[in-house]
Amino acid sequence: MTANPTISPTMKAVMAAVKLVSAEEIMPRYMKVAHQHKNDGSLCTEADLAAQEALTHKLQAILNVPLIGEEMSEEQQVAIWADGLQTVWCIDPIDGTSNFVRGLPYFAVSVALIRAGKSVLGVVYDPVTDEMFAAERGRGAFLNGDRLLGRTTATSLSGALANVDMKRLDGKLAARLAGNPPYCSQRNFGASTLDWCYTAAGRYDVYLHGGQKLWDYAAGSLVLLEAGGQMCSLDADDFAQGNVWQRSVIASLDAHLFDEWKSWLRAQQ
Repeated sequence: MTANPTISPTMKAVMAAVKLVSAEEIMPRYMKVAHQHKNDGSLCTEADLAAQEALTHKLQAILNVPLIGEEMSEEQQVAIWADGLQTVWCIDPIDGTSNFVRGLPYFAVSVALIRAGKSVLGVVYDPVTDEMFAAERGRGAFLNGDRLLGRTTATSLSGALANVDMKRLDGKLAARLAGNPPYCSQRNFGASTLDWCYTAAGRYDVYLHGGQKLWDYAAGSLVLLEAGGQMCSLDADDFAQGNVWQRSVIASLDAHLFDEWKSWLRAQQ
């Protein structure tokens, strides 16, 4: 990773912690752990729990504030958010657990530091590709220590590669997207934190998700924002509005594509 003086000591410490936990708690268990279903139907493994515990210790050693983890109960998450709203860590120890269990190499560790309801630091690490996406509010976005310079390959929505999560969309909109999409091609691999970062890097031209949890968007949305991208929800131009625990996403790195994508989606409602 290239040394970069614009990356703060706190960010460097967080990136080091995430990389160490990935090496010690996550990758040794890749495709080797049993899993169980949580109440919401999602998967949880020993690796998720071990990584969350290790990250909690390391992050609170960097900054001793409350922490919300994806593997906590909903009651714990809501209580911590209410008590620690001024400053709180928010983590997803393994985003894409289903992929992790099945050996699909598309999952990530996500860490965000949130102050007064806004992410001020975000790290998303893919331990398979060793790609570390990071951002600090007002300081820019980075990939492996170098400034993230996203590229735009599509000049219009009709030529765009879209990342669309169909299962959380309204049935009418999902049917329209499946039957007569406005874009050229579509992907979704099941790890929202990486989806944000791939959009920031220009690997996806446009992005749509019907409903994300706080830990799904807290770090990745900051990476896209600091890379120069734009975002909103299906029903609000200000992405920060709405329910913090369930937020839809419309996003793109390119301003023109974002406007075209948002207009098309809003016209379907």
